[in-house]
Amino acid sequence: MSYLRQVRITLSEERLNDAWYDMSLRQLRKGKVRFYKVKDFVTGEWLFKLCRDSELGKALVKAVKCPAGARFAQLEGNTMVFQLSQKEGWLYDIISLTQADKDDRLTRKIVDTLEQVPDVIRENYQTLPYEEATGKKAPGKHWVTLSKVEDEKSMITLFLLERAWTLSDVEPQEKFSMLQQQKAPAMKEQKREIDTGQTWKCPICGDSFKLKHIEKDSRTQHALRKVKHTIKSR
Repeated sequence: MSYLRQVRITLSEERLNDAWYDMSLRQLRKGKVRFYKVKDFVTGEWLFKLCRDSELGKALVKAVKCPAGARFAQLEGNTMVFQLSQKEGWLYDIISLTQADKDDRLTRKIVDTLEQVPDVIRENYQTLPYEEATGKKAPGKHWVTLSKVEDEKSMITLFLLERAWTLSDVEPQEKFSMLQQQKAPAMKEQKREIDTGQTWKCPICGDSFKLKHIEKDSRTQHALRKVKHTIKSR
């Protein structure tokens, strides 16, 4: 999808041995940590921290720095957890979409039908029922996405799609169209030059000029073009 190609994700720092606090486990964990700078064409600039828990096979995506604004400020420190799927080489995330009320207070809703999953997620990620992805049963009917274990940029993008794009005042389609218009080269001026067939000769130097009728878009001009004389070989 061309929308996602407009999200620029760049690795800025890597720590082979670092630590973080896992809120779900209520304990300190250790492992590899990477920081990514993100330029999202819909919402703005971000800084993400991605933590790898090799012992549990988990990956945590944490928003360290968010774009300005009351809504995005509430996402600072938010974490999205990716866990091992029963499909080897893939991690799953339970799809939950962030919503804002008229006072900019945020809530998060776990989707229970496939129709509630945004098109951009369904078109770019494998979307499965929770039981099919995990082999486990859970109360309610939850849907999950699958990301490849090594594809950290895909996980970060999913954070934006579930947590941030849903808060934007501008629809991705509208923002994308605006960018395309800015990139489009300015239309070249249409120009048509017609030889009138009339020739004017300077009474002083004797040079000859042809009269040209020139049309530029809705404007009309005239110009004299000097006649080039060729020397005939004997």
